[in-house]
Amino acid sequence: MQPFRWSHVILAAITAHAVLAGSSAFAKDEPRVSIGKHDTAIDINAKFTIDPVTGMPSMNLGSAAATEDPNQYLADTHCRADGPDTKDPGCDALECPATATNSEAGTPVIWKEAPKAITNPGWTDWIPVSGPTCLYDPQPENVLANIAARILTDFQQLPVNPGTLQAQPFPHTLKGGPTNFYTTTAEQGFDVTILGQAVHLTATPAHYTYTFGDGGTLGPTPVAGYSIPEADWLTNQTRTSHTYTETGNYQATLTTAFTGTYSVNNGPPLPINGTLNLTTPAKTIQVWKTERALVADTCQQNPNSWGCPGAKTD
Repeated sequence: MQPFRWSHVILAAITAHAVLAGSSAFAKDEPRVSIGKHDTAIDINAKFTIDPVTGMPSMNLGSAAATEDPNQYLADTHCRADGPDTKDPGCDALECPATATNSEAGTPVIWKEAPKAITNPGWTDWIPVSGPTCLYDPQPENVLANIAARILTDFQQLPVNPGTLQAQPFPHTLKGGPTNFYTTTAEQGFDVTILGQAVHLTATPAHYTYTFGDGGTLGPTPVAGYSIPEADWLTNQTRTSHTYTETGNYQATLTTAFTGTYSVNNGPPLPINGTLNLTTPAKTIQVWKTERALVADTCQQNPNSWGCPGAKTD
């Protein structure tokens, strides 16, 4: 007689039969930062505190809003590169023709910056941050402030792709096993016209908030997660994994907070003080349970054996 063995089977329309020998214990939590094949990313710009009850570190990200820019900017229409009377020769060679019929020609300028802590910066406080570029506005000294007043609204109306929420395994997972979630999104750039100026905006994913559908959430966190090999599904606990404790169908979503910068007419990239929060369409996660039974043969020996693809189901 052949020796008996334990077998697990997912209760549903299973497309493949897997034999899991012994107990179905899952791997213990991994450390947040490791040098192995699992976690290779290191989080920065975050504070860690120790929970007095659990003794575990937790991350405090604070607000997801962008840090306020400490500098103020000036479009120097005199094109002074160094000193009050030193003109950048590139301004004399720069042509700024009208960009549309019945429109005015542009003005050569050099963008400069100075700390906001200086109330009335003198010419020695203004540091050039770009070479000569064209500015199209009857009052070029006001255009940057006018764009800054509305840039967050324009930023939040961009057709930014929120990315895709991924789950492993999907669409079916197991109760009590870690389901790996991750997202695929990236930095995106857009060229638009605001108040007659050519503006380049960049949207960069900064923080992620996972909603798993069963009341559990993760984030905001800078961790986007990553794909893992199929052999590690339901056994490898990643930093973006979630374990469902009850069977059922759950609607999982991901909200990404994008921070942004904008550049006016090839000027310096300026931070946008605010975020664009986008949520992916819901993804249905079907959580099943496992059953355990004694069997005397394998699916190769008897395809109709309990738990095998050819077995009859009630």
